[in-house]
Amino acid sequence: MINLEKRKRVMQRSMRLGHCICDAKKTCPCDLFRQKNVCLCAGESLDVPAGPVRLTQLVEKAGCASKIDQASLKRVLQALPEIRDPRVLIGAAAGDDAGVYALDDGPMALVQTVDVFSPSVDDPYTFGQVAAANSLSDVYAMGGRPITALSIIGFPIREVPDSVMADILRGGIDKMNEAGVPVVGGHSIQDAEIKAGFAVTGLIDRGRIVTNAGLRPGDSLVLTKPLGTGILAFALQIGRAPPGAADAIARSMTELNRAASEAMLDLEAHACTDVTGFGLVGHLAEMARSSAVDVEIVWDDLPIFPHVLECLAEGIVPGGIERNRESSESRAVPAAGVTEAMMDLCFDPQTSGGLLVALAPGKAEALVERLHDEGISAAAVIGKVRGKGTGKVFVTTSGARPMPAPEEEEAMNQRPSKKKKGRSAGAEEPCCAGPAAETCCSEGHAAGASAVGAGAEEMFKAFMKTAGAPGALDAATKQALQIALSVLARCGPCIRIQVEKARKMGFTQAEIDEAVWMAIAFGGAPVMMFYKEVMKT
Repeated sequence: MINLEKRKRVMQRSMRLGHCICDAKKTCPCDLFRQKNVCLCAGESLDVPAGPVRLTQLVEKAGCASKIDQASLKRVLQALPEIRDPRVLIGAAAGDDAGVYALDDGPMALVQTVDVFSPSVDDPYTFGQVAAANSLSDVYAMGGRPITALSIIGFPIREVPDSVMADILRGGIDKMNEAGVPVVGGHSIQDAEIKAGFAVTGLIDRGRIVTNAGLRPGDSLVLTKPLGTGILAFALQIGRAPPGAADAIARSMTELNRAASEAMLDLEAHACTDVTGFGLVGHLAEMARSSAVDVEIVWDDLPIFPHVLECLAEGIVPGGIERNRESSESRAVPAAGVTEAMMDLCFDPQTSGGLLVALAPGKAEALVERLHDEGISAAAVIGKVRGKGTGKVFVTTSGARPMPAPEEEEAMNQRPSKKKKGRSAGAEEPCCAGPAAETCCSEGHAAGASAVGAGAEEMFKAFMKTAGAPGALDAATKQALQIALSVLARCGPCIRIQVEKARKMGFTQAEIDEAVWMAIAFGGAPVMMFYKEVMKT
């Protein structure tokens, strides 16, 4: 029920001031009131649709990609005053995962951290679990034992159902309970975008603190979780995630790093950090710089999620990769054969990623074997510490894991040219119009190729690929357009490719049919008959 008296009172105040009392940047009545007849300032709520809410559709950047990039953060932090307290054993200046504070002269110290980010998965309960596991990870990375936590949540109240906020908190509390950590309180804030995290307090043995600055020449490097959460989370946001991607990254991101932490302590690890928003190269370069060494990783040995390489080959590269590249590309030294797409994986921002551990070579193999026995199957030795240096990360490749060719390029290369019935010998099917031309007649017409030249043809393909890429229209809308244009142009190979691509993107048959009927509405009965003939084959 709308309380008209309250609405009138609140809105009159805003109009007299010339500014909305809830948002000084807006006038009153605001656009929301004009469009929806809802005044949030008067305590009214939007009518939210029943059913599940896709969290990643409510935020601009998913997961740890929502964090400030490493270069900008360092620029801001260097201007802050130095902390001069002898009880601070490890502080912000160390650039480590958490801060360590000595309570007294005893063997135990306090370890503290805080982590907050936007949703990397669609399900609210799962997001709460991811936020908890990610927040605990910094304590585990230093060899600490978390003991209490405080929740932090930003939420667009009255715009998204209250049940979503409750599910996020419930998921976080359940994951904290799994870790044996009570959530003793928290803080909430009204925010346009959903964010959640925890401030975690733990205990750590002062004689067994594992920092990020202990790399030694000859050490082996072990990574305990697969890479690719940023790429797959972005693919989910734009509707181009491969089958099973959501479940795969959810399982990994909700997995605690507790077992890996306990194992590395038992095996006397020299250094450790968790791989999160700055990507593998960003975090590893910081370890190497702090330890005054250079390191090497073998790209083919990096654990990755299924289908991540296919996503990279298709150009599904989130903005977080570019920001990480800008921050830490100067530290990365790719060897011959390491392509830009391969490096994209190394810059991919991870959410609730694994531990990156440095140990003596024999102990590294023992760590991997132990983690495999405990069900952490992705754990792998990914490289080594070369020797003293300035913090460079050398990326090499053995060639054992080549990058796949883009899906559409493969389809074009494999598709034989076909002659249309009733045309003279040597004549080819017509190319389709619009964005679908990207996939049509990839080999080119013999006559056209000789007249125009290969260079112009490649430029045309590049243009059509750009035209078909997501922009002001999202990927799903453009894919529906490509289906309709293929049908309207009566290009049989194009229809087959675009329908197959749509199905892989998750299109239902009803959605494909609707796109087709838009084409038939413009082209009439001949287009409908052509489509029916194509679909018979």
